[in-house]
Amino acid sequence: MTGDFAILGVGDVGAKRADLASMFAAVRPILRSAPVVMGQLETVVSDRGAIVPNAKLAMRAPSGLAPVLADSGFTMMSFAGNHCLDWGFDAFRDTLAHMASAKVAIAGAGENRAQAYRPVYQQVGDTRIALIAASSILPDGYAATRDSAGCAPLRAHTFYEQVEHDQPRTPARIRSYPDRTDLASLLAAIVEAKAVAQIVLVSLHWGIHMVRGSLADYQIEVAHAAIDAGADAILGHHPHLMKGIGFHRGKPIFYSLGNFAIEQPHVWDPAIVETDSFRHLVSLNPSWSLDSAYMLPEETRITGVAKLAVREGGIAETRFLPAWIEDDSAPRLLASADPRFARVCAYLVEVTAAEGLATRIERDGDELVLLPG
Repeated sequence: MTGDFAILGVGDVGAKRADLASMFAAVRPILRSAPVVMGQLETVVSDRGAIVPNAKLAMRAPSGLAPVLADSGFTMMSFAGNHCLDWGFDAFRDTLAHMASAKVAIAGAGENRAQAYRPVYQQVGDTRIALIAASSILPDGYAATRDSAGCAPLRAHTFYEQVEHDQPRTPARIRSYPDRTDLASLLAAIVEAKAVAQIVLVSLHWGIHMVRGSLADYQIEVAHAAIDAGADAILGHHPHLMKGIGFHRGKPIFYSLGNFAIEQPHVWDPAIVETDSFRHLVSLNPSWSLDSAYMLPEETRITGVAKLAVREGGIAETRFLPAWIEDDSAPRLLASADPRFARVCAYLVEVTAAEGLATRIERDGDELVLLPG
């Protein structure tokens, strides 16, 4: 079998600035130290296109971002998300082409539904790693269909359960469950990948954005079903802040890795702060700083790198490297002596416990070791 190595995973990524490489400069050494690095490509990568009418925040990075991502260490990325068609089909297809040219494998998007669910693979010695991606956050028309391009859908349905049936107008309990057709497609892709790969990673764009800790019912159901089908790790994102970390059958579930290296909303669109959708987003978390360069709530600065240690062709250990997003929106790894290291650790313990996830988080030098509880 191949020797020991690490798989690294991070959250949302996207840059739009004069020096694109500056976004990744501080984390480039650690990312380039691993043969497999996965992230969520949150933006289209293109120099053309037109904003579609239902894009809430149309994000478009220049085509030069693709080689910068490759040079920064990224080898596999998910493009399944709620911004994949913000600039139309031309920019969508440009993204796939630019990333392919940079030799970064893209999962979760394609010319049709079958292509979007198709696993992508990377070989490290004798170990084959698969990545499958899907999105539950889906503006109208962004999901791939049998004959149209888009991202792999993992739709979820919401219903409201009356708690006290004999008490009219009492608050309802909010429930959710995954779409059965989409879930079946995801699980079939996992089974397909597991037949030819030793390690299957599943990247999911999902969850409740900007609300600390809270997980939706469908997330837990999907994560467990994916692992039961053969997934070795779940890497989630979209909420823009970190969520709890769980395990199922000894396999790690990062419900949200949060933001990692992505511009502030007003960089993509200066007028976004005047829209109703942005005002609603701000209302979900009271600690925005709308007059600052870094306007997002401070807890969105908490981030890091998931580290999956591979031995003898399987994931033998799960670790996390705490990092902090600075005022320039770029992440920097934290040493254990930095007071912010303890804050990241405490935050992860808090949001993990808040959802009843039985995970032990132990410090080991500048890393956190994650263990089933």
